[in-house]
Amino acid sequence: MISKERNTMERLSEKAEREIEKRRGGKNASFKYLRRDGERDKETALRPAFVRDADKILNSAYYNRLSDKTQVLSFYRNDDITRRALHVQLVSRIARTVGSALSLDCNLIEAIALGHDIGHTPFGHAGEKILDELLRERIGLGFSHNVQSVRVLDKIFEYNLTLETLDGILCHNGEMPSDSYRPAGIKDFADFDRRVDACMRDASYIKKLVPATKEGCLVRICDIIAYLGKDRQDYVRAGIGCESDFASDELAHSNSAIINNMCVNITENSLNKDGIILDKQHFELLKRLKDENYKVIYLTDKVRKYYDTTIAPMMKKLFERIVGDLTEQDEKSIVYRHHIKFIDKKLAYKNGVKDYLAEPKELIAADFIASMTDDYFLAIYEELFGVRIKNYFD
Repeated sequence: MISKERNTMERLSEKAEREIEKRRGGKNASFKYLRRDGERDKETALRPAFVRDADKILNSAYYNRLSDKTQVLSFYRNDDITRRALHVQLVSRIARTVGSALSLDCNLIEAIALGHDIGHTPFGHAGEKILDELLRERIGLGFSHNVQSVRVLDKIFEYNLTLETLDGILCHNGEMPSDSYRPAGIKDFADFDRRVDACMRDASYIKKLVPATKEGCLVRICDIIAYLGKDRQDYVRAGIGCESDFASDELAHSNSAIINNMCVNITENSLNKDGIILDKQHFELLKRLKDENYKVIYLTDKVRKYYDTTIAPMMKKLFERIVGDLTEQDEKSIVYRHHIKFIDKKLAYKNGVKDYLAEPKELIAADFIASMTDDYFLAIYEELFGVRIKNYFD
């Protein structure tokens, strides 16, 4: 039930609404589809649709958890190493800088950027890969963090975000650079739902996704720009290696140089164009930097040493335990106390609450594990199995 206090929230006067819209100049020509009509989701001059989207994401509990999910270096104690909460803010900042110059909707850019990794697992892409293998083996569906981000924001918590924001989050794949991103368009939520379903059933379908808006296209390329130099910076700060491990390039001698030079190039090549575009030189540089990051950082033993031998077996064992507790309907188990009840409480304010427990048990287990921070994952494993990872952060 919606409280009386919520029904009586103050709104701007009609005069103030008209003045704000006049000052904006009516630049926002996007379609702003919502899945459900609702008085509290109605766009106003003070809080346009995409501002509401960003507010909902920023105030969600799962956004809080991004502050304790490491970006790449999960096993190094250093407060200067990037957590995922900082990464999404960097993506937002970079994309809004360019978006403002291109007269794009910076509120939509912010909403997509803040929400794009909210479904990410603990232990970065390694955790994502493990959950994908488990789900495909058990129920024939895959796991990817972009689809999980949509699932969190649109299905589990039903925040009623706009189609543009959800589409940008779904299509943000930062592992596939391109020299140009041109909006592909999308019909409606039925079309969007078909794409989400196709991603879960066919891993190759994700590679075909193209954002429906220029804002979504911009966030997609800025996701790559935000992590290329930052991951190198973290690599040096963690004491894993030094700057000389990377090839020298005058356009990419530092994180700030990478960001500045890529942003300048995108802006100059995308002005008054139908897409987000890099010239050949900068696109080749982007690919070279990304390939070098994989060689020097992501695939090295220093970074991956615990994932395959330690984290993968732990995650698989925890997954099976959670599925077992759900099968036994053990309401004293941690999945009920820390996950099911948490979601039920959040859904209590929504109309037409669905039965979350009717979902496949394996999906619920994946939801729970994906929602965990790195430290919580290790703590719950120790609580359930009495095993402590003593070399964590060694």
